[in-house]
Amino acid sequence: RRLNVDGLLVLFPYEFIYPEQFSYMLELKRTRDAKGHGVLEMPSGTGKTVSLLALIIAYQRAHPLDVSKLIYCSRTVPEIEKVVEELRKLLECYERELGEPLPCLALALSSRKNLCVHPEVSALRYGKEVDSRCLALTASYLQDPPEGARPSCSFFQEFEARGRQSPLPFGVHNLDDLRALGRQRGLCPYFMARASLAHANVVVYSYHYLLDPKIAGLVSAELARSSVVVFDEAHNIDLRDGFWVSGMGFGIHFRIKESDSRRLAEEYRRLVQGLREAGAARESDLFLANPVLPDEILREAVPGSIRTAEHFVGFLRRLVEHLRAQLRGPRVQQLSPPAFLRELRDRVCIDRKPLRFCAERLHSLLRTLALPDVADFSPITLVANFATLVSTYSKGEGKKKPKIPSKKPKNISYCLDASIAIRPVFERFQSVIVTSGVRDPKNPPKTSQKYPKITLKSSQHHLGGFWGGSEPPFCVPSPQIVGRGNDQVAMSSKFETREDIAVTRNYGQLLLELSAVVPDGLVAFFTSYVYLESTVASWYEQVNFGVPSPGVSPNPPQACENGRGAVLLSVARGKVSEGIDFVHHYGRAVIMFGVPYVYTQSRILKARLEFLREQLQVREGEFLTFDAMRHAAQCVGRALRGKTDYGLMVFADKRFARADKRGKLPRWIQEHLPESHLNLTVDEAVQAAKRFLREMAQPFRQEDQLGLSLLTWEQLQAGEVQQRIQGISQQI
Repeated sequence: RRLNVDGLLVLFPYEFIYPEQFSYMLELKRTRDAKGHGVLEMPSGTGKTVSLLALIIAYQRAHPLDVSKLIYCSRTVPEIEKVVEELRKLLECYERELGEPLPCLALALSSRKNLCVHPEVSALRYGKEVDSRCLALTASYLQDPPEGARPSCSFFQEFEARGRQSPLPFGVHNLDDLRALGRQRGLCPYFMARASLAHANVVVYSYHYLLDPKIAGLVSAELARSSVVVFDEAHNIDLRDGFWVSGMGFGIHFRIKESDSRRLAEEYRRLVQGLREAGAARESDLFLANPVLPDEILREAVPGSIRTAEHFVGFLRRLVEHLRAQLRGPRVQQLSPPAFLRELRDRVCIDRKPLRFCAERLHSLLRTLALPDVADFSPITLVANFATLVSTYSKGEGKKKPKIPSKKPKNISYCLDASIAIRPVFERFQSVIVTSGVRDPKNPPKTSQKYPKITLKSSQHHLGGFWGGSEPPFCVPSPQIVGRGNDQVAMSSKFETREDIAVTRNYGQLLLELSAVVPDGLVAFFTSYVYLESTVASWYEQVNFGVPSPGVSPNPPQACENGRGAVLLSVARGKVSEGIDFVHHYGRAVIMFGVPYVYTQSRILKARLEFLREQLQVREGEFLTFDAMRHAAQCVGRALRGKTDYGLMVFADKRFARADKRGKLPRWIQEHLPESHLNLTVDEAVQAAKRFLREMAQPFRQEDQLGLSLLTWEQLQAGEVQQRIQGISQQI
């Protein structure tokens, strides 16, 4: 359990280690020694999370001044909980080895909705409602009302009174632990966790707490530069922002007339002095921070044309009326920021400079008015954020007004340049690790050249140990490409043939025959919900599908546990393709029906492709193919969740056999995809599946894996094993 990773003593919480895990920790150690950033690919189901935690915790103990904190970012709450539980096992290992608990504080942070313990607020359904109600109970400018004028939150009041002086104890605290501790102490779990971020050793939360500047400015502003940031499952990060303007009112105008003139005068004085001296909001305030703005803008004073409240409201009114007028037009418009600003200046006499201060000016006004429910002003807040962004960045931001056949047309702003949001993270923190089970293109775009200290590494998948080192006829996993039906009709989900009865019938035949030979669970992914619904409707007409009887449980895991097996139909790019682990018998086979291309007629996608072509010299077809293969690999990767797991990976589309498609699949899939499995018929695929499953059904011993896919401490010291581990990781 004590590993020597390039001179660093690492405690590993399991008895054995995969070669991929040791190679991954080796590359992670070298990246950290170089004090740079890293992009690391590791196959699905090979223990990426525990490898990251073990190496960085050990590095943090050995070099406390270089690594003060681990910031682990993941996508969803279940994934955050998995990371916390792995960390709990690791710290228990340290306690067993050292004889005493490690003085380490680790906590998970999520939204108010997931942490609130107030009986009324926690019962609300939507996160926005919880946030708004929480602000009404806790905002700093509402703390001194007339006696009995408004309700309050006893948990927050207790936190304000004594919560800051009683920090969280050492240990690992997940969301349930924080809620339980909050009820026990009578303190608000959300603010208790936020107050503990500064002195926590490990923080696990969502991407948005770092990438969304409006949230990061409130939650992550005090994190030290020496922190190590990890973006896990980073292929899910999609930097986009949209808003709509429809029927917004200006109730804010009347609140101004009723407000205390002294407060407005004080606000005017602060604005003249500059935004940097506008005063810091207390933690409880829900107001969002600025979008990503250069420092030189924040040092300027607010322009005189929007300093007074009346002038600023008139300014916003003209801006919104201009957006409304655009929405009434009969045609679609796609504008760059300079074109939009020029049109705005010519039609409603709004210059660029006051637009850049719109978000901060509205922030100040809402605070001055002491509004208890800021959710009512979320539409105008979106408009102010849009105005600030579109006037700050001349490139990388797109704006379009689509004509939509509905009563609510939309005015959409889209961030085309992801570096606008990610650049502050790379510049602020010394080491950022981006890791995933699917890789980036072999030739990274020009944006990566802005960060020269980036290590790009990809790991192989070593799976020969189940047979004691002998190469089996079919490897684990067993990927295969089914391109034809038994009637020799080509199978494809492309638009021209997807409604072909023969293609739909062949897809149904493939699913039925594989269901007959695959034990337990089978997962099928479609390219879209529309294609899923139309295909299943056609199957009911053509193929004799079995419908569950009233006594059969519709729960697939329960059906697998009962021995009946189950087929789960889902859609690529959805939650099933990422958030559910079909471990062992829950997912013995995965079928990808078609190539999961994104909707190519989307105007947002067209604008993004145009930006990639003009600014980064990335061709449209290359990007679309890479994006589709990335999501296809993520879907079929659900079948393989560890070294003791196995499963079929079926790519049901003839286009997967093309070299340009196969070449963009992860290396750990390409290595186990022989030429003989590139263009199978349904019968050939079923026969191959039978042979593979028969081989895998044979019992195997753990001893047969030792030295091959499982390594002990003694085996790690062997020169032959070290050479093999060095060859696992390759430069992308």
